[in-house]
Amino acid sequence: MKKQFILMVLVGLSVIINSCGNTANPKLTANDIAKVIDGMTDLMIHDVTNPPLASRFFTYTCLAGYEVVSQNDKKTKSLHGVLNEYPVIDKPARFKEYDYHLSAILAMYETAGKLQPSGTEMIKQEQAFVDSCRNLGFDDAVIDSSKSYAKFISKKILAYAKSDKYNRISNYARYKESAADSGWHPTPPAYMLPVEPYFNTIRTATLDSASQFLPPPPIPFSTNKGSPFYKFLQLSYQKSGKGLSEKERLTAAFWDCNPFAVESDGHMQIGLKKISPGAHWMGITSIACNKAKADFNKAMQVHTVVAIGLLDGFICCWDDKYRTNRIRPETAIRKYIDPNWKPLLQTPPFPEYISGHSVISAASAVILTHYFGDKFEYIDNVEQKYGLAPRKFTSFTQAANEAAISRFYGGIHFMDAIDNGVIQGRKVGNWVINKINSNK
Repeated sequence: MKKQFILMVLVGLSVIINSCGNTANPKLTANDIAKVIDGMTDLMIHDVTNPPLASRFFTYTCLAGYEVVSQNDKKTKSLHGVLNEYPVIDKPARFKEYDYHLSAILAMYETAGKLQPSGTEMIKQEQAFVDSCRNLGFDDAVIDSSKSYAKFISKKILAYAKSDKYNRISNYARYKESAADSGWHPTPPAYMLPVEPYFNTIRTATLDSASQFLPPPPIPFSTNKGSPFYKFLQLSYQKSGKGLSEKERLTAAFWDCNPFAVESDGHMQIGLKKISPGAHWMGITSIACNKAKADFNKAMQVHTVVAIGLLDGFICCWDDKYRTNRIRPETAIRKYIDPNWKPLLQTPPFPEYISGHSVISAASAVILTHYFGDKFEYIDNVEQKYGLAPRKFTSFTQAANEAAISRFYGGIHFMDAIDNGVIQGRKVGNWVINKINSNK
């Protein structure tokens, strides 16, 4: 009788371990999270997803995976009370024998599949992932239960995403260009309409408001040749192009990340497929997690917090872009100095001040430094498959500073937009980390 009782206890423990501890199933890793991010990035390139919107997709997708982990790991705290309006999501009791790491990955696929325009491709990737898990040895019952749990969480996160008011943006009046000489105007070769002029109206993730970390105003516009603005103008004219070293040219190209680039071929205009700035930093996050041998739960947390930093960074940056509505160097130089001048990089379609690359790179660097330290060396090969050679960095701060100055080398930003962008980004990054840490 005693032996039978012991056997029953052991069987009971086996079920508990299988459903909650993941030890009875093949082990998923940070690389599985990275594959979802890579799949999203490839799809964003296909869909020409704009940078702010990309950060929104990454945030809600990572939140879905994070929520699953937080419900099954006591060390991973819920983000209720940390993120603005984030709901309490009770752990469902009806799902049994699931593997929560598997559920987390599937929740990410499910969420990305519903958010991204070509999301059916993410669902295809999800099925391929499920097939690979089956080949690894996951039981069909575990897969089915894990997927049901994932769908439940994804539905909750998608409802949270819908409440951020992004879907109202299409109802706003079309953005009108400023008639002022100092204002932004579309630039060649495509003369595209401004991107996401109302992005500051959506709910922030952690910030009190889009204007919480308002930067100082830009150097006042002036055509007076002795003015600070005109000196900035001449500096951009002289540097970007012939004044660049080969190293500076390579730096500008490495951080280009312009999903709107267009190439003219006679009467045809061909869109060039490129990664977005946020996607680049999400890729760096995956590299860091892999090098640091971060376990699944930590990697999910780091990816989620970086994505949150990207979203808040873009919201506050875009808030200032359309408030200041500043002219781009290309427009001003062509009008006041040299009508034939072209920047090294193609000017993206939105106002100049402040520099988005500077903001989100600085924010990401602060967050990654918090998790991995300030002397974390790594090789950035995120864009190798898109034709860019890998580069070695000695810290995330070094990479962020290089990303920021690359916009000056490229001829698409003035220096005050870069310097103040870095300051704003660091404030956002520190704010996000403090909010996350306050939940411990």
